[in-house]
Amino acid sequence: MSARRMKAAACAAGPGRYKPYPAYKDSGVEWLGEIPAGWEALNLKRVCRFAYGDSLASDSRLDGDIDVYGSNGAVGTHEHANTLAPCLVIGRKGSFGKVNFSARPVFAIDTTFFVDARFTRTDIRWLYYALTNARLDSATKDSAIPGLDREDAYAREVCVCPPEEQRAIAAFLDRETARIDALVAKKAWLIALLQEQRTALITRAVTKGLDPTVPMKDSGVEWLGEIPAHWEVRKLKFLLAAPLKYGANEAAELDEPDLPRYVRITDIDESDGLRDETFKSLPVHVAEEYLLREGDLLFARSGATAGKTFLYRRSWGTCAYAGYLIRARLDTNRASPQFVRYFTASTSYWQ
Repeated sequence: MSARRMKAAACAAGPGRYKPYPAYKDSGVEWLGEIPAGWEALNLKRVCRFAYGDSLASDSRLDGDIDVYGSNGAVGTHEHANTLAPCLVIGRKGSFGKVNFSARPVFAIDTTFFVDARFTRTDIRWLYYALTNARLDSATKDSAIPGLDREDAYAREVCVCPPEEQRAIAAFLDRETARIDALVAKKAWLIALLQEQRTALITRAVTKGLDPTVPMKDSGVEWLGEIPAHWEVRKLKFLLAAPLKYGANEAAELDEPDLPRYVRITDIDESDGLRDETFKSLPVHVAEEYLLREGDLLFARSGATAGKTFLYRRSWGTCAYAGYLIRARLDTNRASPQFVRYFTASTSYWQ
Protein backbone atom coordinates (compact mmCIF):
# COMPACT_ATOMS: atom_id res chain seq x y z
CA MET A 1 0.00 0.00 0.00
CA SER A 2 1.38 3.43 -0.91
CA ALA A 3 1.92 6.07 1.74
CA ARG A 4 -0.82 8.25 0.25
CA ARG A 5 -3.31 5.35 0.31
CA MET A 6 -2.42 4.52 3.92
CA LYS A 7 -2.85 8.16 4.91
CA ALA A 8 -6.18 8.24 3.08
CA ALA A 9 -7.24 5.11 4.95
CA ALA A 10 -6.41 6.80 8.25
CA CYS A 11 -8.36 9.90 7.28
CA ALA A 12 -11.35 7.76 6.25
CA ALA A 13 -11.31 5.71 9.47
CA GLY A 14 -13.67 8.06 11.26
CA PRO A 15 -15.19 11.53 10.76
CA GLY A 16 -12.96 14.20 12.22
CA ARG A 17 -10.41 11.81 13.76
CA TYR A 18 -7.60 12.78 11.44
CA LYS A 19 -7.07 16.04 9.63
CA PRO A 20 -5.26 16.09 6.28
CA TYR A 21 -1.53 16.30 6.75
CA PRO A 22 -0.20 19.84 6.22
CA ALA A 23 3.01 18.61 4.62
CA TYR A 24 4.67 15.68 2.94
CA LYS A 25 8.31 14.73 2.94
CA ASP A 26 10.56 12.64 0.75
CA SER A 27 10.64 9.13 2.17
CA GLY A 28 14.13 8.52 0.83
CA VAL A 29 12.80 5.33 -0.80
CA GLU A 30 12.25 5.57 -4.55
CA TRP A 31 9.24 3.27 -4.74
CA LEU A 32 7.53 4.98 -1.76
CA GLY A 33 7.98 8.55 -2.93
CA GLU A 34 6.56 11.19 -0.60
CA ILE A 35 4.98 10.25 2.74
CA PRO A 36 3.16 12.32 5.40
CA ALA A 37 5.55 14.37 7.50
CA GLY A 38 4.66 12.45 10.67
CA TRP A 39 5.45 9.04 9.19
CA GLU A 40 8.72 7.17 8.74
CA ALA A 41 10.12 4.79 6.12
CA LEU A 42 11.95 2.11 8.11
CA ASN A 43 13.67 -1.14 7.29
CA LEU A 44 11.56 -4.06 8.46
CA LYS A 45 14.33 -4.99 10.93
CA ARG A 46 13.46 -1.82 12.89
CA VAL A 47 9.75 -2.66 12.90
CA CYS A 48 9.62 -6.33 13.95
CA ARG A 49 11.61 -9.52 14.39
CA PHE A 50 10.82 -12.80 12.67
CA ALA A 51 10.92 -15.71 15.13
CA TYR A 52 11.51 -19.21 13.76
CA GLY A 53 8.72 -21.76 14.08
CA ASP A 54 9.35 -25.12 15.74
CA SER A 55 9.61 -28.63 14.35
CA LEU A 56 6.41 -30.63 14.79
CA ALA A 57 5.90 -33.73 12.64
CA SER A 58 2.30 -34.66 11.91
CA ASP A 59 2.61 -37.90 13.90
CA SER A 60 3.90 -35.95 16.93
CA ARG A 61 0.85 -33.72 17.25
CA LEU A 62 -1.32 -34.29 20.30
CA ASP A 63 -5.09 -33.91 20.49
CA GLY A 64 -6.02 -30.30 21.10
CA ASP A 65 -7.76 -27.25 19.68
CA ILE A 66 -4.69 -25.16 18.83
CA ASP A 67 -4.25 -24.66 15.09
CA VAL A 68 -0.93 -25.76 13.62
CA TYR A 69 0.21 -23.26 10.98
CA GLY A 70 2.42 -23.90 7.96
CA SER A 71 3.25 -21.54 5.12
CA ASN A 72 -0.25 -21.82 3.64
CA GLY A 73 -2.16 -21.48 6.89
CA ALA A 74 -3.73 -24.06 9.21
CA VAL A 75 -2.55 -27.63 8.54
CA GLY A 76 -3.80 -29.44 11.66
CA THR A 77 -4.19 -29.08 15.43
CA HIS A 78 -2.08 -29.60 18.56
CA GLU A 79 -2.45 -29.36 22.35
CA HIS A 80 -0.35 -26.22 22.88
CA ALA A 81 0.80 -23.08 21.07
CA ASN A 82 4.18 -21.47 20.56
CA THR A 83 2.82 -17.98 19.76
CA LEU A 84 0.81 -15.38 21.61
CA ALA A 85 -2.41 -13.92 20.23
CA PRO A 86 -2.87 -12.20 17.89
CA CYS A 87 0.00 -13.29 15.69
CA LEU A 88 1.33 -13.38 12.15
CA VAL A 89 2.76 -16.50 10.53
CA ILE A 90 4.95 -15.91 7.49
CA GLY A 91 5.86 -18.65 5.02
CA ARG A 92 9.59 -19.44 5.07
CA LYS A 93 9.58 -22.48 2.75
CA GLY A 94 7.03 -23.57 0.18
CA SER A 95 4.66 -20.61 -0.14
CA PHE A 96 7.44 -18.33 1.11
CA GLY A 97 6.49 -14.76 1.89
CA LYS A 98 2.80 -15.52 2.37
CA VAL A 99 1.45 -13.74 5.46
CA ASN A 100 -1.25 -15.35 7.62
CA PHE A 101 -3.05 -13.65 10.52
CA SER A 102 -4.57 -15.44 13.51
CA ALA A 103 -6.55 -13.83 16.31
CA ARG A 104 -5.84 -16.93 18.44
CA PRO A 105 -2.50 -18.41 19.54
CA VAL A 106 -1.17 -21.06 17.14
CA PHE A 107 1.71 -23.50 16.78
CA ALA A 108 3.93 -22.21 13.97
CA ILE A 109 5.99 -25.03 12.44
CA ASP A 110 9.57 -24.85 11.25
CA THR A 111 8.73 -23.92 7.65
CA THR A 112 7.55 -20.54 8.94
CA PHE A 113 8.47 -17.40 10.84
CA PHE A 114 6.06 -15.80 13.29
CA VAL A 115 5.53 -12.40 14.88
CA ASP A 116 3.53 -11.59 18.00
CA ALA A 117 3.60 -8.86 20.68
CA ARG A 118 7.00 -10.10 21.90
CA PHE A 119 8.61 -9.22 18.58
CA THR A 120 7.05 -5.89 17.57
CA ARG A 121 5.66 -2.71 19.10
CA THR A 122 3.34 -2.08 16.20
CA ASP A 123 -0.32 -3.05 15.93
CA ILE A 124 -0.35 -6.68 14.75
CA ARG A 125 -3.30 -6.26 12.44
CA TRP A 126 -1.74 -3.16 10.85
CA LEU A 127 1.53 -5.08 10.48
CA TYR A 128 -0.36 -7.83 8.65
CA TYR A 129 -1.37 -5.34 5.95
CA ALA A 130 2.10 -3.76 5.86
CA LEU A 131 3.82 -7.15 5.39
CA THR A 132 1.26 -8.24 2.81
CA ASN A 133 2.36 -5.19 0.79
CA ALA A 134 6.09 -5.71 1.40
CA ARG A 135 6.64 -8.18 -1.49
CA LEU A 136 8.24 -10.76 0.79
CA ASP A 137 7.71 -13.45 -1.84
CA SER A 138 10.61 -11.92 -3.78
CA ALA A 139 13.02 -11.83 -0.82
CA THR A 140 14.72 -15.16 -1.53
CA LYS A 141 18.19 -16.54 -2.12
CA ASP A 142 19.00 -18.52 -5.26
CA SER A 143 18.92 -22.16 -4.17
CA ALA A 144 17.51 -25.54 -5.13
CA ILE A 145 14.69 -24.95 -2.62
CA PRO A 146 13.58 -21.30 -2.77
CA GLY A 147 12.62 -19.72 0.52
CA LEU A 148 12.29 -16.46 2.41
CA ASP A 149 15.65 -15.16 3.58
CA ARG A 150 15.21 -13.33 6.88
CA GLU A 151 18.00 -10.81 6.35
CA ASP A 152 16.70 -9.93 2.89
CA ALA A 153 13.23 -9.50 4.37
CA TYR A 154 14.59 -7.25 7.12
CA ALA A 155 16.06 -4.95 4.45
CA ARG A 156 12.60 -4.24 2.97
CA GLU A 157 11.18 -0.78 3.68
CA VAL A 158 7.90 -0.33 5.52
CA CYS A 159 6.00 2.94 5.82
CA VAL A 160 5.29 3.35 9.55
CA CYS A 161 2.75 5.73 11.10
CA PRO A 162 1.90 6.47 14.77
CA PRO A 163 0.13 3.70 16.79
CA GLU A 164 -3.29 5.39 16.84
CA GLU A 165 -3.24 5.69 13.08
CA GLN A 166 -2.09 2.07 12.73
CA ARG A 167 -5.18 0.93 14.60
CA ALA A 168 -7.45 3.20 12.56
CA ILE A 169 -5.95 2.03 9.26
CA ALA A 170 -6.27 -1.63 10.24
CA ALA A 171 -9.93 -1.15 11.24
CA PHE A 172 -10.64 0.70 8.00
CA LEU A 173 -8.96 -1.95 5.85
CA ASP A 174 -10.72 -4.78 7.71
CA ARG A 175 -14.07 -3.15 6.99
CA GLU A 176 -13.40 -2.22 3.38
CA THR A 177 -11.64 -5.44 2.33
CA ALA A 178 -14.46 -7.47 3.90
CA ARG A 179 -16.94 -5.51 1.78
CA ILE A 180 -14.86 -6.08 -1.37
CA ASP A 181 -14.41 -9.78 -0.55
CA ALA A 182 -18.18 -10.14 -0.22
CA LEU A 183 -18.65 -8.54 -3.64
CA VAL A 184 -16.00 -10.84 -5.15
CA ALA A 185 -17.69 -13.89 -3.61
CA LYS A 186 -21.06 -12.79 -4.98
CA LYS A 187 -19.57 -12.28 -8.44
CA ALA A 188 -17.88 -15.69 -8.28
CA TRP A 189 -21.25 -17.24 -7.36
CA LEU A 190 -22.94 -15.46 -10.27
CA ILE A 191 -20.21 -16.60 -12.68
CA ALA A 192 -20.60 -20.20 -11.49
CA LEU A 193 -24.39 -19.93 -11.90
CA LEU A 194 -24.04 -18.52 -15.42
CA GLN A 195 -21.54 -21.25 -16.31
CA GLU A 196 -24.03 -23.85 -15.09
CA GLN A 197 -26.80 -22.25 -17.17
CA ARG A 198 -24.50 -22.12 -20.20
CA THR A 199 -23.69 -25.83 -19.90
CA ALA A 200 -27.38 -26.70 -19.45
CA LEU A 201 -28.27 -24.65 -22.54
CA ILE A 202 -25.60 -26.36 -24.64
CA THR A 203 -26.58 -29.82 -23.37
CA ARG A 204 -30.24 -29.26 -24.18
CA ALA A 205 -29.49 -27.95 -27.69
CA VAL A 206 -27.03 -30.69 -28.75
CA THR A 207 -29.04 -33.62 -27.35
CA LYS A 208 -32.69 -32.50 -27.74
CA GLY A 209 -32.58 -29.84 -30.47
CA LEU A 210 -34.33 -26.48 -30.53
CA ASP A 211 -37.95 -27.56 -31.09
CA PRO A 212 -39.57 -28.79 -27.84
CA THR A 213 -42.56 -30.21 -29.79
CA VAL A 214 -40.58 -32.55 -32.08
CA PRO A 215 -41.25 -36.31 -31.64
CA MET A 216 -38.55 -38.10 -29.61
CA LYS A 217 -37.10 -41.61 -29.63
CA ASP A 218 -34.81 -43.68 -27.43
CA SER A 219 -31.21 -43.08 -28.54
CA GLY A 220 -30.14 -46.57 -27.42
CA VAL A 221 -27.38 -44.93 -25.37
CA GLU A 222 -28.13 -44.79 -21.64
CA TRP A 223 -26.33 -41.51 -20.94
CA LEU A 224 -27.94 -39.78 -23.93
CA GLY A 225 -31.53 -40.79 -23.25
CA GLU A 226 -34.13 -39.64 -25.77
CA ILE A 227 -33.19 -37.68 -28.88
CA PRO A 228 -35.30 -36.16 -31.69
CA ALA A 229 -36.85 -38.92 -33.81
CA HIS A 230 -35.11 -37.71 -37.01
CA TRP A 231 -31.63 -37.66 -35.38
CA GLU A 232 -29.09 -40.47 -35.40
CA VAL A 233 -26.37 -41.61 -33.03
CA ARG A 234 -23.00 -42.12 -34.67
CA LYS A 235 -19.57 -42.99 -33.31
CA LEU A 236 -17.03 -40.24 -33.85
CA LYS A 237 -14.88 -42.41 -36.12
CA PHE A 238 -17.69 -42.53 -38.68
CA LEU A 239 -17.77 -38.73 -38.87
CA LEU A 240 -14.10 -38.30 -39.70
CA ALA A 241 -12.50 -37.33 -43.01
CA ALA A 242 -9.20 -38.88 -41.81
CA PRO A 243 -8.16 -41.13 -38.91
CA LEU A 244 -7.52 -39.59 -35.51
CA LYS A 245 -3.89 -38.45 -35.30
CA TYR A 246 -1.50 -37.77 -32.44
CA GLY A 247 0.56 -34.58 -32.51
CA ALA A 248 4.30 -33.96 -32.69
CA ASN A 249 6.61 -35.20 -29.94
CA GLU A 250 8.90 -32.18 -30.07
CA ALA A 251 10.31 -29.94 -27.35
CA ALA A 252 8.82 -26.43 -27.20
CA GLU A 253 12.04 -24.44 -27.56
CA LEU A 254 11.45 -21.76 -30.21
CA ASP A 255 9.38 -18.60 -29.86
CA GLU A 256 9.77 -17.10 -33.32
CA PRO A 257 6.48 -15.52 -34.48
CA ASP A 258 7.23 -16.11 -38.18
CA LEU A 259 7.24 -19.90 -37.67
CA PRO A 260 4.14 -22.11 -37.18
CA ARG A 261 2.75 -21.90 -33.67
CA TYR A 262 3.17 -25.06 -31.58
CA VAL A 263 -0.17 -25.67 -29.82
CA ARG A 264 0.00 -27.59 -26.54
CA ILE A 265 -2.61 -28.37 -23.88
CA THR A 266 -1.33 -25.54 -21.69
CA ASP A 267 -1.85 -23.00 -24.49
CA ILE A 268 -5.62 -23.48 -24.57
CA ASP A 269 -7.50 -21.07 -22.30
CA GLU A 270 -10.99 -21.21 -20.80
CA SER A 271 -12.48 -19.11 -23.60
CA ASP A 272 -11.59 -21.45 -26.48
CA GLY A 273 -8.59 -19.32 -27.36
CA LEU A 274 -4.79 -19.57 -27.23
CA ARG A 275 -2.74 -17.80 -24.58
CA ASP A 276 -0.35 -15.19 -25.97
CA GLU A 277 2.09 -15.60 -23.07
CA THR A 278 2.72 -19.30 -23.76
CA PHE A 279 3.54 -18.92 -27.47
CA LYS A 280 6.04 -21.42 -28.87
CA SER A 281 6.84 -22.34 -32.45
CA LEU A 282 8.20 -25.21 -34.55
CA PRO A 283 10.50 -25.25 -37.58
CA VAL A 284 8.49 -25.47 -40.80
CA HIS A 285 9.88 -28.88 -41.79
CA VAL A 286 8.91 -30.35 -38.39
CA ALA A 287 5.49 -28.69 -38.25
CA GLU A 288 4.46 -29.67 -41.78
CA GLU A 289 3.06 -33.10 -40.87
CA TYR A 290 0.98 -31.64 -38.03
CA LEU A 291 -0.42 -28.44 -39.52
CA LEU A 292 -4.04 -27.72 -38.63
CA ARG A 293 -6.85 -26.87 -41.03
CA GLU A 294 -9.99 -24.80 -40.45
CA GLY A 295 -12.43 -26.85 -38.35
CA ASP A 296 -9.89 -29.34 -36.97
CA LEU A 297 -10.87 -30.39 -33.45
CA LEU A 298 -8.15 -31.12 -30.88
CA PHE A 299 -8.75 -33.39 -27.88
CA ALA A 300 -6.54 -33.30 -24.80
CA ARG A 301 -5.62 -36.93 -24.14
CA SER A 302 -4.02 -36.87 -20.66
CA GLY A 303 -3.73 -35.03 -17.38
CA ALA A 304 -6.30 -32.96 -15.52
CA THR A 305 -7.72 -31.55 -18.79
CA ALA A 306 -8.21 -34.92 -20.54
CA GLY A 307 -11.23 -34.65 -22.84
CA LYS A 308 -11.04 -30.88 -23.22
CA THR A 309 -11.32 -29.73 -26.83
CA PHE A 310 -10.18 -26.84 -29.00
CA LEU A 311 -11.62 -25.91 -32.38
CA TYR A 312 -8.96 -24.49 -34.68
CA ARG A 313 -9.74 -21.48 -36.87
CA ARG A 314 -7.54 -19.89 -39.52
CA SER A 315 -7.61 -16.61 -37.58
CA TRP A 316 -5.14 -18.19 -35.14
CA GLY A 317 -2.54 -18.28 -37.92
CA THR A 318 -0.48 -21.28 -39.01
CA CYS A 319 -0.45 -23.86 -36.20
CA ALA A 320 0.80 -27.36 -35.54
CA TYR A 321 -0.19 -29.42 -32.48
CA ALA A 322 1.69 -31.34 -29.81
CA GLY A 323 1.74 -35.02 -28.91
CA TYR A 324 -0.58 -34.80 -25.90
CA LEU A 325 -3.34 -33.71 -28.25
CA ILE A 326 -5.36 -35.79 -30.72
CA ARG A 327 -6.59 -34.24 -33.96
CA ALA A 328 -10.07 -35.05 -35.25
CA ARG A 329 -10.57 -33.88 -38.84
CA LEU A 330 -14.31 -34.06 -39.47
CA ASP A 331 -16.09 -34.77 -42.74
CA THR A 332 -18.18 -31.61 -43.00
CA ASN A 333 -20.75 -33.42 -45.18
CA ARG A 334 -21.52 -35.61 -42.15
CA ALA A 335 -21.06 -33.30 -39.18
CA SER A 336 -20.45 -29.65 -38.43
CA PRO A 337 -17.18 -29.13 -36.50
CA GLN A 338 -18.86 -26.36 -34.50
CA PHE A 339 -21.70 -28.72 -33.50
CA VAL A 340 -19.29 -31.45 -32.41
CA ARG A 341 -17.27 -28.86 -30.47
CA TYR A 342 -20.43 -27.79 -28.63
CA PHE A 343 -21.28 -31.42 -27.94
CA THR A 344 -17.91 -31.80 -26.18
CA ALA A 345 -18.94 -28.91 -23.90
CA SER A 346 -22.17 -30.64 -22.82
CA THR A 347 -22.91 -32.45 -19.57
CA SER A 348 -23.66 -35.60 -21.56
CA TYR A 349 -20.15 -35.64 -23.05
CA TRP A 350 -18.42 -35.07 -19.72
CA GLN A 351 -20.49 -37.77 -18.03
